[in-house]
Amino acid sequence: MMGVISWLKSRKSASRMALEDLLADGFFTQPAKSGVAVTWKTALQATTALACARVIAEGLAQVPLKVFRSQGGVRTPAEDHPLYGLLGDAPNDWQTSFEFIEQVIMHLVFCGNAFVFVNRGLGRIAELLPYEPQQVTVKRDGYVISYEVTTDDGRRIGLSASEMWHLRGPSWNGWMGLEGVCLAREAIGLSLATEEHGARLFSNGAVVGGVLSTDQVLNEEQRLALRKSWEARHAGGGNAFKTAVLWGGMKFTSMTAPNDQAQFLETRKFQVEEICRAFRVLPIMVGYSDKTATYASAEQMFLAHVVHTLSPWCRRIETSIAKNLFSEEERRQGLYAKFMLNGLLRGAAKDRAEFYARMYGIGAMNPNEVREYEDMNPYEGGERYRVPLNMTDPAEPEDDDNAEDTAHAAPQL
Repeated sequence: MMGVISWLKSRKSASRMALEDLLADGFFTQPAKSGVAVTWKTALQATTALACARVIAEGLAQVPLKVFRSQGGVRTPAEDHPLYGLLGDAPNDWQTSFEFIEQVIMHLVFCGNAFVFVNRGLGRIAELLPYEPQQVTVKRDGYVISYEVTTDDGRRIGLSASEMWHLRGPSWNGWMGLEGVCLAREAIGLSLATEEHGARLFSNGAVVGGVLSTDQVLNEEQRLALRKSWEARHAGGGNAFKTAVLWGGMKFTSMTAPNDQAQFLETRKFQVEEICRAFRVLPIMVGYSDKTATYASAEQMFLAHVVHTLSPWCRRIETSIAKNLFSEEERRQGLYAKFMLNGLLRGAAKDRAEFYARMYGIGAMNPNEVREYEDMNPYEGGERYRVPLNMTDPAEPEDDDNAEDTAHAAPQL
């Protein structure tokens, strides 16, 4: 094995693929117990794993990521800060903010780590450039973290921690995220194995594998001709359910268990749930639900997805932005980034109307804030907070003499 690695290090391939790329692509990957090599590339071919990653990545990419400045309890959009446009519109010359967030979350979900080069100029962040996880090597010397990036042409570039925005998923050691694909290797591997089994079954005309046997002695030419004739007649989906004719005392013996005995469909359904558990995604979000689900329960599941699946990822990214992209002085000035998830929690129109009425009735929201949630333009005077006429601020306590006189005064009719 060491000889192969040394040869790979010394050899310059035509595509100039780095050694890390070969390792990440599963060149030396230990296969799952199902016999399938599970990497981030093969995991993308597992529909449930792909759906889990997409529902998280697209869920966060579709909501605005805004930069605010909080001063004296008043929150205002920090439109003058460079990150406002980079995170909200375009982080670089070729990506939109949607594409950027989607890519970063896909890296986090599958690989546990996402790496973004922070290009600074004149003390300001000019652009954010994402790298593929397999291109970056993380180095640790005590509590000092540094990075080495392998470019497409094979060059290695060293970067300091201040130059790299390193987003981590759930971590065991604190400086590297755990790879989601590796943690769910067995569940994804079994899903891929059952899918391959079904595909091969139907490619063979839905006929299980077996042995053709006869008491006669066949030479090699006859055996090859028999195999070719049988496969031409019965292999492939177009040959399904055709009648097999055996001659010369031949017998067909099945060597595999029928799908109903192997619980093929049950296994495939269960793997959907297993992969969803690994990625903490409700099965209904990937298009899988049981017959007991109702409209009301489905609505609550969608809200639960926002609260229990998306919100932790939001908090993870928001704190990472504060730590890596804002300076200590900017944090003291009240700058922070926030995903605006309110749009995903709005629910039905009737529920929104009741919520707005209650918040407006206690003076917690003004009309312009309500209109902003509904993507409507503000109007003059709508920034005022109002309460019902039968409610007022509590009066200041009176002195003892006045209080006593007031207590004995006759009520005014």
